[in-house]
Amino acid sequence: MAICSNRSRAVPCIKSGLESSCSSKFRGLILLWLLAVGGTVPEVPQRQTCVCGHPGIPGDPGHNGVPGRDGRDGAKGDRGEQGPVGTGGAAGHDGSKGDKGESGAVGVAGMKGKRGENGERGLPGKMGPQGVPGHLGPKGQKGELGLPGPQGTQGDAGPHGPKGQRGDIGPQGEKGFPGPVGPTGRQGSKGEIGLQGQKGSIGYRGEKGTKGEVGEQGVPGDMPNTGKSAFSVGLTEHSKLPPANTPIRFEKIIYNKQSHYDPQTGRFTCAFAGTYYFSYHITVYSRNVKVALVRNGERIVHTMDNYQSSEDQAAGGAVLHLQAGDKVWLQVTGGALFNGLYADEDDDTIFSGFLLFLD
Repeated sequence: MAICSNRSRAVPCIKSGLESSCSSKFRGLILLWLLAVGGTVPEVPQRQTCVCGHPGIPGDPGHNGVPGRDGRDGAKGDRGEQGPVGTGGAAGHDGSKGDKGESGAVGVAGMKGKRGENGERGLPGKMGPQGVPGHLGPKGQKGELGLPGPQGTQGDAGPHGPKGQRGDIGPQGEKGFPGPVGPTGRQGSKGEIGLQGQKGSIGYRGEKGTKGEVGEQGVPGDMPNTGKSAFSVGLTEHSKLPPANTPIRFEKIIYNKQSHYDPQTGRFTCAFAGTYYFSYHITVYSRNVKVALVRNGERIVHTMDNYQSSEDQAAGGAVLHLQAGDKVWLQVTGGALFNGLYADEDDDTIFSGFLLFLD
């Protein structure tokens, strides 16, 4: 703020100072704009109207000026000198994998490694071209004598040659195939008996001859003694569950024409020395079964069945050689708990035997 010495001119001085302050701000804006443009700033003469006193109170900020134009990029400067080497920095992060470089020079061959495992068998390749024939190999050893070839066809008869001298008798040749039978010639004189020839092959079978007449009846012969012996017997409801360690009495007679089986004792008595076959079929019920086929007190065959439920079946048999008077029977062994031989109207327990052949 400017203060004049003349009071009467105080107001005009204040006005004049304000105009001077505004003119200074305006000139500053113009100067900045000219510097940005690159031009020169003309000197503006200052008008001195009064003696300046102490600075006045700052005025309000002016409005923003118009932005200047962007400066143009200058030319690239020369490269500066290389600066001193700086201290080593911290290790950087691993970069991305670079492109594959060119193959280097072949190095010195290393030591032979261990043999690897056999790989899987590859697919068969295509057949290659035929190779060059090799050199002729050495002559091989003489082979074994081959089999005789088939007989060739008979050739045509050649012309008759001149009659030669009689030669020596040669060795007898192999027998040829028989030729066709020729016509019967005239009977010649009886010659001397020649040497016996080799036995000929068997001829074809001749046709069947006519049936001969009936011969005279022969003298009647003696009848052969063919023994007969057989039986088949069974249990009844009264003889079922028989006692142990004694012959079982089969009271039901199915066949006993020769009466070689005795139903009172339960034993079969041999009448003819020979070979016999015995068999038995047992219906098992309510108890276990253990029986034996006995010959003259000797137990020959054993049969056992453990009762499960309902009705079980058991069977046995043997071929025995007997002398006249031998006895065969069937008996329970093992006590009273093993006599479950059963029979009723629908089930049977059977003992049979018969002669196979005489001695």
